[in-house]
Amino acid sequence: MFATTAQAQDSNADLAKKLSNPIASLISVPFQFNYDSGYGPDDGNKSTLNIQPVIPFSLNADWNVISRTILPVTSQNDIAGPSGSQFGLGDTLQSLFFSPAKPTESGIIWGVGPAFLIPTATDDLLGGEKWGAGPTVVVLKQEREWTYGVLANHIWSFAGSDERNDISSTFLQPFLSYTTHDAWTFTLNTESTYDWKAEEWSVPINFNISKLITIDKQPISLGAGVRYWAAAPDNGPEGLGVRLTMTFLFPK
Repeated sequence: MFATTAQAQDSNADLAKKLSNPIASLISVPFQFNYDSGYGPDDGNKSTLNIQPVIPFSLNADWNVISRTILPVTSQNDIAGPSGSQFGLGDTLQSLFFSPAKPTESGIIWGVGPAFLIPTATDDLLGGEKWGAGPTVVVLKQEREWTYGVLANHIWSFAGSDERNDISSTFLQPFLSYTTHDAWTFTLNTESTYDWKAEEWSVPINFNISKLITIDKQPISLGAGVRYWAAAPDNGPEGLGVRLTMTFLFPK
């Protein structure tokens, strides 16, 4: 049954705003589907379903640790010239953010910790066959309906196949979102990556609209959006891509 009361709408709006905070004290399981095309000389394409559970833990009255996992399931075709089709798991990114339980006096919410790249790919063309690690940080502020901030990490490879290129990669995700009283959220961000080995940027600009609803007491956020590749390597994606999201929330 769909919740339609004013109280339920207020509750959904609060949950929707928490979703805009990458380190909110809220268990969530997002499923994020992305489709991009224009890879390489054969106009290859890639579809990726990112499974991204977020699980917060309370260390004490003052500190939380938030686990954020990104496990990609990918189907791709001719992304490296006539390379054929591949389907399976990609490499996993595991992040841990240590964050104060309460915002600062000025309303700043922040978290910092390690990020780990785990070579879980089931095919050579779905991952880098490297173990990696580095720092990650997020800083944001929420004012009324607005949320804005930035999430970043850097990964260096330290082990893995000697036949594959080493990894030194910086990820930058500035974000801005607006959540309405009836739990609609409008989000603009970039998910930019700089490859220090190849000296190349990948810069998708994403715009997403989502709505948080409650079905039989289960809060779910449904979203859709587009993205434009402002910059990419020569063999990378081009033009417009599509994003669809479904997030299950488990409030405490």
